[in-house]
Formats: sequence, C-alpha cells, structure tokens
Amino acid sequence: MNRYLFVALMIHLGSLSIPAFSCTNFIITKGASKDGSVMITYAADSHTRYGAIAYYPAASHRQGSRCEVFHYENGKLLGTIPEVPSTYSVVQFMNEKQVAIGETTFGGLDSLSSQPGAILDYGSLMRIGLQRSKTAREMIRVMTSLVAEYGYATSGESFSISDANEAWIMELIGKGKYENGAVWVARLVPDGYVSGHANQARITTFPFQKSNDWNNPGQTVYHSPDVITFARKHGFYKGSDVSFSFSDVYNPLKFGGARFCDARVWSFFRNVNKEIRENKEYTSYAQGKFVRNTTMMDQSPNPNGFASNRLPLWVKPDSQVSLQQLMARMRDHYEDTPLDMRNDLGAGPFQLPYRWRPMEFEVDSVMYLNERAVATQQTGYSFVAQSRSSLPDAVGGIFWFGADDADGCVYAPMYCGIQRVPESFLIGNGSMITWSETSAYWAFSQVNNWAYTRYNMIHPEIEKLQTRLENHFFLEVAAIDKRTADLYAGNRKEALALLTDYSVKTGNKLVGDWKDFYRYLFMKYQDGNLKISDGEHLQDNGNGKNIPKKPLHPGYGKEWERVMIQGSGDRLKVPEVVQ
Repeated sequence: MNRYLFVALMIHLGSLSIPAFSCTNFIITKGASKDGSVMITYAADSHTRYGAIAYYPAASHRQGSRCEVFHYENGKLLGTIPEVPSTYSVVQFMNEKQVAIGETTFGGLDSLSSQPGAILDYGSLMRIGLQRSKTAREMIRVMTSLVAEYGYATSGESFSISDANEAWIMELIGKGKYENGAVWVARLVPDGYVSGHANQARITTFPFQKSNDWNNPGQTVYHSPDVITFARKHGFYKGSDVSFSFSDVYNPLKFGGARFCDARVWSFFRNVNKEIRENKEYTSYAQGKFVRNTTMMDQSPNPNGFASNRLPLWVKPDSQVSLQQLMARMRDHYEDTPLDMRNDLGAGPFQLPYRWRPMEFEVDSVMYLNERAVATQQTGYSFVAQSRSSLPDAVGGIFWFGADDADGCVYAPMYCGIQRVPESFLIGNGSMITWSETSAYWAFSQVNNWAYTRYNMIHPEIEKLQTRLENHFFLEVAAIDKRTADLYAGNRKEALALLTDYSVKTGNKLVGDWKDFYRYLFMKYQDGNLKISDGEHLQDNGNGKNIPKKPLHPGYGKEWERVMIQGSGDRLKVPEVVQ
C-alpha cells in the first residue's frame, strides 16, 4: 500500500478531533451467547467520522522493512517502527484469525494526556496489533510491548479485545511527560458473563500479579508491573495496593462519567440482568448520583472513599444473548427507563429520542443536559464482531458492519477472510465533505435524517425493513457457513473467493436497496402528508394516471396540539360563527 493511500485511509477512518463522550463497546463471552460465539460491539461516534471499511491485506516483509505509523485521526506521520516478517489481513477492526478490537476514549488525568516523542496512538496501535496477533492474549502482549518501547501518543483508552474463545477488557493510559510508555491493566471477562465500557474507565480493583505469564492459559489478569507504583510515585494515589482502583486513580469519576458514559453500560446491563434492573442504587448511579459508603456493593471494603454504587465490571445475563439481541442493544435510547427521551418537550411532537448537541446548555445561569444514549446521531459506523470457534477462522469470523446511526443501519455481514470490501463501503468512496451516490454512509444517513423529522411515523417502517433484511442475512450466512466450511479444507482459495463474493455483493446490493427505500419514504411523507401505501409501494387512486390516493394529514397529535396553544391567548382561536 503506498504512503498516499495509507494517509487517506487514516484521515477517512478517523475523526478530526476527539469528541467528548464518544463510542460504546459491549462484550459477550462464549458462554453468554446463544450460539456459542464471542462477540464485541463498537459504535464509532464522532460528528466528523465517516462510516467506511478499511482493508489491509496479509503481507510478507523483507528484513529491515519499516512500518510507517500515521496518526489515526489526523493522518500525521508519527514515525516508523520495525516491520515483522509477515502480517495478517485485517477488515477494519477484525483480522483473519477472528481477533477483533473496539475502543472507547476515557481521557483520564490531564497530566498524562500526551507524551513527547511517542510514536503510537490508539488507532495505529489497534491496527498494528491486529496485523500481528492470532489470539486476544497475543494482541494484549503485542500492544503493550509496542507502547513500552515506542511510547503512547494519545490519552486514556478502554479496549475490548476478543477471539473465538475469549474476551478481554483492557485499559491503558500513557505516562505523560514523566516516563516513556503506559500503565495498563487487562482482565479476562469470565465465561458466561457480559461486560461493556463507554468512555469511563471501568476496571477498579484487580488481583495484582508478580509477572505476566503469557503462555499460561489460566492467567486471567495482565498489567504493567508499575501500574500501582507509578501512581504512588507521582502523587496520584496514597492508599494500599489491595484497594488500588485503576479507574478511580487514573480516570477519577465525575458526574459526566456516570450520566453520559457509564449510563450506556447500565442500560445494556439492566436489559440482560435482573439485579441491575431492579437495584435502585445502580439507577441512581446512572443518573450521576454517587454514594460513598464504607463498603462497595459487593461488601468489599472502601477505605479510599470511592463511589460505592458503581456498576460491576461484568454481569451474568438472565439468559444467553443472541446476535439479534445484541444488535438491538446498539440501537438503545434508554427506552422505558428514567432517562427515556421520548416523552419530554425536547422530543417534539414525534417522540424523537435524540437531542442535538451541545450536550450541556445554560438557561438563566442554570446548566442543563441532553442525554447521551448508545444510539446517537453522530455515529460514523458501528459493528458487531462475531467470532466462532466451531468454524475455520476465515469463515468463523463475521464483521457485521453498519454505516451511520446504529438505530437506522442494517448490519451487513463481512466475513473476516474476505480479500476486498464492497465498493459502497470502501474507504475513499465519498467523505464527510464529498457526496457519493454509491456510498453506504450517505445512503443510510439520508434515511436516518429523514426519520428524525417525524420519528414515530417513519422509524417503524425503517425498523420493519431493517429486521427483514437482517433476518435474511442470518439465513444466508448459515448456508454460506456450511458451504465454505466444507470447501475450506480442500480448496482454501475457492472458499475465500466465495466468502469475498458473497460479502461484496451483499454490501453493494444492500446500499442499492436502501437508496430505493429512501425514495419511497421521501415520497410517502412529503410535505407533512402521509400517502397511502401497501408497505412497499405508493397507491394510485385507481384511475391508472399515477395520481395518488388522497393523502392523510396526521398533523401533530392531540397532546402536542395542547402544547402548541399554551400561552397563545386568543391569537390561534377560530372565532365562533354567530348565526
């Protein structure tokens, strides 16, 4: 790949700035999923992020080759590091070995937010790690070894890292001006449990290990050897080792960390776990109300006075989670919770569960907020990475990719073994400031933005087609799985070609279908009217002249009409006619 193209990839992939409170990850372990797969999700949220898929082919490198490291967000060349003899192919954030990664930025202590001379930022670290790792554990080792040697160029990050058997959460923050490298901790999510993170560091206390035994499958926690001593040395922490909390020390909890960030994890947890759903302490926490008891929720001591009603790092779901359920959780707006946005005045007459930014605003010297839900208008793309140990790697890994707001996307299956991506999803096919008629991002953004105008009317139609298409993909994938798994052992090349052909054709056809859908929706809801349809086609008046049946005029609804007349006095009243 030439240097010009690589810079273009980085600029298109990344946002131009790091927005506050962006991105959401959920983690499903093998025993917690209905089909025995390991799954992680990622919503890449930024008002300048364009939704497209990067592809890096597998490659062999001559001895002495250098890997150029470009900043994930602004494309600046940060430096070079030695290349390895061979690298794996990568589809966005999943490689051919079914290893996948997602991230959320937590920022953390200001004094650790930048490191002079560092070469690796979080996005480059993720990409290079995938190119060099065949398991999640190896990914952790590669990433942390790289930052130890070459420095860490961005602020604190939480990572979801998975393969076909395990899922990990890792949190890492640079050492700022004090030292080269980073402090970090990684924990294996216990099988049968689910986890998540959303821009607030989540790992609190953890069992300290004397060393990282990378070859020991029984080790369930890894960390930098100085994760505690560094904090103590520079005055960030004064307590005991056993009570040390990575999150509370390196990303001290504030109101926004709970209300804007962890509340998204709470919404996911409460949907799958009865204890979280029914415990008012957790609901209070999600609302940004902290309790600092002498013991934590699990009755462990709290000598440092940290918030004691924080969410657990992981929970056991009441029942195993399906792929469809996980996709639905990426479309969450706090429905049927105390943070539900559909019924206050900000929702308007059409119950819109979105609030335009900024997230905080001032009225009469009082600060107010707009909720930050999982599904949000500024999502560039989201994915569900599904890894399945029962199939060959190239077949077992599926990168379910959705462009724009997850609430209105359709997750398209991209097998991790593919050798190219659909043109409609390709980096360089359009941008945030360049229109493309064949772009997946702009096709889905058109429909979503039209739905925002009359959400409770238009979105049900989107959801209906979304469900139908995804269910169709699930059936197709089951057939492709069987066909390619049988073929793979005898003819790997033909199997990879089949996977690629299916993924490419499916992605391109989806975008074409969605553009047709937009045209249908636009005509149906034109000018505030509602034309009569059979659910797929607009109906004429029966005379064969392409004249529609008389449209309905749904207006604003009785409840909102009452709001509209408040304070208007007699101005809007129709005078009674005196006979």
